[in-house]
Amino acid sequence: MSADELDVDDGPAYAAAVAPLVSGLGGGFMISSQAKAFAKEHGLRGREGYVRGRGSVLGDVDADVVTAAFGFWPADVVREAWEGGLRVPADVARAGYAEACRDWGRARYTDAAFDVARLAELVSWIVDGTDVAGLPLYAGWRAVDLPDDAAGRLSQLLHVLRELRGGLHLVSVVASGLTPLQAVLASAGGSGNAAFYGWEEPFEDASGHQLARSEAESLTDRLMTPALDVLGHDERIELLVLLQDASRAAFGPEAA
Repeated sequence: MSADELDVDDGPAYAAAVAPLVSGLGGGFMISSQAKAFAKEHGLRGREGYVRGRGSVLGDVDADVVTAAFGFWPADVVREAWEGGLRVPADVARAGYAEACRDWGRARYTDAAFDVARLAELVSWIVDGTDVAGLPLYAGWRAVDLPDDAAGRLSQLLHVLRELRGGLHLVSVVASGLTPLQAVLASAGGSGNAAFYGWEEPFEDASGHQLARSEAESLTDRLMTPALDVLGHDERIELLVLLQDASRAAFGPEAA
């Protein structure tokens, strides 16, 4: 959606418009060659790299704490991966996962034909001014030092922004009365996403949860609105355009 087709001053509508861009750009590195190299370097197998890397900002907590923060993953899957990855110290995992995120961005944004530093600046305004209440992964990743280079900084900030929206979405799903599995089954990816996360069949029919899932998405957009209020009218247009530019740089010309 272009800025001309959107009322950027409608907070929830604007939050909904930028949401898929934030999700894709903030999470793209998680299944990248850089993330796989991080896991291989530290002997992490299967889901261990993702779970230990992303959850490293929580410290050496019990796996249930990680499950609570991740939200949409089965507790037994998280526990197996978390405990398997505990041989890598939390600070080492945090540093390595952060660097994988930065390197993913450097490979895509260093020579990109958009203002990388300006997009990083706009995203930093959002994440720096947002309350961390109820958002442990967001709070943890926001506290990680940023690199000096614009491409690496942008990639890390987009990851932090994704954790902000993801945490608010988890809050919204719980508030809607859905279980995490029901929310996954009622999403566009449905049972395929549930299986990817490690949930086991047989799955319930999620058709009766579509309305609650839609309400959770709407609530997420409303909860994101105060974070985006730091931007004025022109800055909202600028952010949307730059996010679209970043998406094309990261994923190809048709991505945005």
